[in-house]
Amino acid sequence: MAEKVLMKGNEALAEAALRAGCEAYFGYPITPQNELAAYMSKRMPQEGGVYLQAESEIGAINMIYGAAGAGARCMTSTSSPGMSLKAEGISYIAGADLPCVIVNVQRGGPGLGGIQPSQADYWQATRATGHGDFHPVVLAPSTVQEMASSINEAFDLADEYRTPVIILIDGLLGQMMEPVELPEKTTATVAKPWAVNTDQTGRERNVINSLHLDPYELAESNVERFERYELIKKNEQRVDEYRVDDAEYVIVAFGACARVARTAVDKAREAGIKAGLIRPITLVPFPEDAIEAAIPHTSAFLSVEMNMGQMVEDVRLVVSGRVPVEFFGHAGGVIPTPSEILDQLKALDASKGGGA
Repeated sequence: MAEKVLMKGNEALAEAALRAGCEAYFGYPITPQNELAAYMSKRMPQEGGVYLQAESEIGAINMIYGAAGAGARCMTSTSSPGMSLKAEGISYIAGADLPCVIVNVQRGGPGLGGIQPSQADYWQATRATGHGDFHPVVLAPSTVQEMASSINEAFDLADEYRTPVIILIDGLLGQMMEPVELPEKTTATVAKPWAVNTDQTGRERNVINSLHLDPYELAESNVERFERYELIKKNEQRVDEYRVDDAEYVIVAFGACARVARTAVDKAREAGIKAGLIRPITLVPFPEDAIEAAIPHTSAFLSVEMNMGQMVEDVRLVVSGRVPVEFFGHAGGVIPTPSEILDQLKALDASKGGGA
């Protein structure tokens, strides 16, 4: 069994990225993800990779475009305002069908907001990462261990489906320290015959861009991309369920909120309330199947988030009015507590005559 080491979330993710074969990192400083970039600045040269601090977030994402187009495993990281600046470049990357990994360690907003943890970028990641018809795959780890484990999966999904993959983390996870078992270093390489090349390679030269002047050609490109998205939806839903099988009330929470919600589930069970937890690991594709399976025995769902209510809309879309879907959360970097979530469960139970 591999030895565990105590690491900060941002640094564990960075080291795991190196072990997953990351060849190039381009970024720009912003709290609370700076440890990730700083770690990469030291380790990438040691591993023979490329580290470059860009002049801005806009510069960094366009460098990712170039490296991904050349076939490199590449990544960038930022925090919420920086993600907004990357939006145009991410759309170009998606339009050119290029694989890459983008890490967002969220902070409170809107605007400059604050450096406290937040989950207020859910809509941005899942709905409006950039202009045009596209969406990335979005992973949402909830522990430092899962942050380290998710990066290899992120690179693999990006390469398999030729899409950007976002790892959406709240600032709490990026800054906390936990024991982590780092993955073994991979030596596998993925063939990328579509990548740009020179005549010296002996194969036909490739040109990568997202420009289609013929509207029918552009439409065909979008249709093909969305056919891939349907495959992702069918094959790549990831979810963690806790005490859901007999749950009358199901909490839906991701990231750090899911850790708090898990404790609330145990406290609810001790109080005689049958609660359970569905934790989406993939936000895109959203784990519709798990929620659908829970509906027949569930009296109500409770979406718990560190924002004003964003993921709750996806839960409601799946449930489609068959049972109530409620929301509880805090914004601005305030973290919900287990007792607050328990109070919400008790209120739901009392409203149906449970008398909690």
